[in-house]
Amino acid sequence: MHRLQLHYTLSRDSSPALVRNPLIDLLQAVSTQGSISAGARALGLSYRHVWGELKRWENELGNELVVWEKGQSARLTEFGAKLMWAERQAQARLAPQIEALRAELERSFAVAFDDSAHVVTLYASHDAALSALREHALLRAHGQGQGQLHLDIRSTGSVDAIRALNEGRCVMAGFHTLQGTGPDTLTERTYKPLLQPGQHKIIGFAQRTQGLMVAKGNPLGLSSLPDIATRHARFANRALGTGTRVVLDELLNQAGLAAKDIEGYEHTEPSHAAVAHAVAAGQADAGLGINAAAHHAGLDFVPLAQERYHLVCLKSALAQPAIQALLQLLKTPAWQDEVARIPGYSALQSGEVLSMRQVLPWWNYRQEKTHAMGTR
Repeated sequence: MHRLQLHYTLSRDSSPALVRNPLIDLLQAVSTQGSISAGARALGLSYRHVWGELKRWENELGNELVVWEKGQSARLTEFGAKLMWAERQAQARLAPQIEALRAELERSFAVAFDDSAHVVTLYASHDAALSALREHALLRAHGQGQGQLHLDIRSTGSVDAIRALNEGRCVMAGFHTLQGTGPDTLTERTYKPLLQPGQHKIIGFAQRTQGLMVAKGNPLGLSSLPDIATRHARFANRALGTGTRVVLDELLNQAGLAAKDIEGYEHTEPSHAAVAHAVAAGQADAGLGINAAAHHAGLDFVPLAQERYHLVCLKSALAQPAIQALLQLLKTPAWQDEVARIPGYSALQSGEVLSMRQVLPWWNYRQEKTHAMGTR
């Protein structure tokens, strides 16, 4: 079976929306004009080109397209005629959808030609506030007639998000850390190798609560990770590379627990929403996540820890108009009020460029520099 591929072109003119293969134009010209040479002239092409293209398509499709008989007009084979019929049928039936697709593509590409529009590609750990920010940016631009700010958000784990930033796959990353984690912790060992003072810049975003998502009424009376262990509650975890997995392992270490103490530690889900769904469906008794996910799934929420959600970009990106537009948006009272309405969230130094040592207490640049000089 032959597969179809769709392509489009960019043009200044306002020609009709078409999804059409050049072969159909060749067949139409030959059929109408009665010969390859006349068809070629009608298309403004050479005989050699049209003949070669028809032969190439016959080889590609495994069927003859045109019948040539000496002294007779060229005509389409039955297969060629059926191709023409299929084209007419498709165009007649799909014209409205084709026009709608063209219009949607034009709306998307309009951003590229609008000097006042900005796009920020952001890889980030799943976060309810980021999703709200994307919608807030579009509504604000529409309501105030300003240039649009488009957040192209790709959900991935915190660790993978920073790696994407370092590899040039995005201009900004989002990650989160427990508040108050000092040196010689899992948080330090996870994030410190990925972030370099002088190269990366931390931008304040929000504070949020992580806790246990449990069934309505909390039937097992779970209020802590030790409760999960002693009551053999079934747990839904997050995958390696996610910030919540780092938070869980940090909290387990603080509680004197190991992964083997948690039933279901190896049961992983791809997002806070997926963990909440697993609990709501009875596949797990609890999972670590954010209040907003628990609230959306109709679950109860047991707060365990406060964490900061950070944005980070390269220092060289701070001057980009798109990043500046984002920082200004994050500082607006309207956005910060919206964050406060999300369960378990509040704005925290939103839009401010912060010292890495200030927000990541295990990063002491002066000590690191002294240590590096001492080892030379």
